[in-house]
Amino acid sequence: MPARDEYDAVVIGSGPNGLGAAVTLARRGFSVLVLEAADTIGGGSRTAELTLPGFRSDVCSAVHPLGASSPLFRSLPLHEHGLEWVHPEICLAHPFDGGTAAELRHSLEATVRGLGRDGVAYERLMGPFVRDWNKLVRGVLYPMMRIPPPHPFLMARFGLLSLFSAAGLSRAVFRTQEARALFAGMAAHAILPLDRPLTASFGLLLGAAAHGAGWPVAKGGSQAIADALASYLRSLGGEVVTNTRVRSLDEIPPSRVVLCDIAPKQLLQVAGDRLPRSYVRKLEKYRYGLGVFKIDWALSGPIPWQAEACHRAGTVHVGGTLPEIEAAERAAANGRIPERPYVLVSQQSLFDPTRVPGDGRQVAWAYCHVPPGTTHDMTAAIEAQIERFAPGFRERILARRTMSPVELEAYNPNYVAGDIASGSHAGTQLFFRPTFSLDPYRTPVKGLYLCSASTPPGAGVHGMCGYWAARSAMRHELRDGPRTVAAEASAVTGP
Repeated sequence: MPARDEYDAVVIGSGPNGLGAAVTLARRGFSVLVLEAADTIGGGSRTAELTLPGFRSDVCSAVHPLGASSPLFRSLPLHEHGLEWVHPEICLAHPFDGGTAAELRHSLEATVRGLGRDGVAYERLMGPFVRDWNKLVRGVLYPMMRIPPPHPFLMARFGLLSLFSAAGLSRAVFRTQEARALFAGMAAHAILPLDRPLTASFGLLLGAAAHGAGWPVAKGGSQAIADALASYLRSLGGEVVTNTRVRSLDEIPPSRVVLCDIAPKQLLQVAGDRLPRSYVRKLEKYRYGLGVFKIDWALSGPIPWQAEACHRAGTVHVGGTLPEIEAAERAAANGRIPERPYVLVSQQSLFDPTRVPGDGRQVAWAYCHVPPGTTHDMTAAIEAQIERFAPGFRERILARRTMSPVELEAYNPNYVAGDIASGSHAGTQLFFRPTFSLDPYRTPVKGLYLCSASTPPGAGVHGMCGYWAARSAMRHELRDGPRTVAAEASAVTGP
């Protein structure tokens, strides 16, 4: 139960953005209460024994290039609260038939060498963003309408290249199937067909992130991110209460502001009776993206990849060549089940043995993109793709746990129809979400804010949606400072 009768702020939802908002306010001395419907905190950043006892699997997010680079996370003493990043030797491997693989390494120079005759082209494309990575990530994780924009010349260069489709830019820049597929696999994190404009931005950002910060996992599981944020929040006097589902704003304690780490669909359920009809219509038009089908495995040993590089990579993109990845993503977008899906694989326990009982046993995590809301079982198709590049994989499976798009939404209502990005990245919705607004976090209802991944800068475990929503609240309803002061809070600057 909450310890107070009244708060400066109540946050609905304990994902990284909700906790990011809460921490941002608590650092300024505001009293904050976080309410979570589930029995554990974390939203998309949870870890649990999904398959067998002692095998700890990440329920949703697993690898965190933007988490390691987040201006908010880097400004917080999260290491003092248990968060430790673990960096695999190779960020990403992309295998091909015949036992070879393209490699994305933390070192730009090593990646360039590995790409052979496309190395120079890769360096020309990525080099400027890698050398100014800290500036780039601040620009990308800032709201689009921020004036003046940070680092305008760097962002203009990034923006111009981002206008291209991933398939178009890949074919224009690279000549080998290895480099084209490597870039396409990164760009496919957009969860869109690769011939769509702006999909190149995902390949550029994630490639630069690998060289600028790495693609780490959190030691012990992604739950460690949420736990560290909550621990730090409590040290500032903030409160977190679980097993408390909010169905209406009438159910929460009195507060000056309410920040909602929920999707627009849930905001309509919680506050629709208070929102003006014009705003309701805008939220009803918000577009959700493709669904995902996810599998977690307990394995008797590491995945037996043919390509040696895959044994040293934290992430493996299983999809073959650029045309194959294009076909898979296009099929899902057109409402068809991909026969050979593009599969994202994470093998965290190779580098973090705290997740498994020992004796060489491992956990592995994978998902593919599918039509939203489908109940089609993708287990056979996903395992066939991995078996294609790792003969003998099926023989190492001790247990598995699958989650369809419908089951993902039941687990986390923010994942509407299995959309783990809380909204499509297509077109202008990549920048302006959930509506076109100079302040997308602030709703027409006084004191009511949205702070989920359905607001800028969008999907990813970085907490910046919550940070910017909290900043907006402090500019408006909280501009006169705390009224109900949080215990032990101290005024500090943000990222």
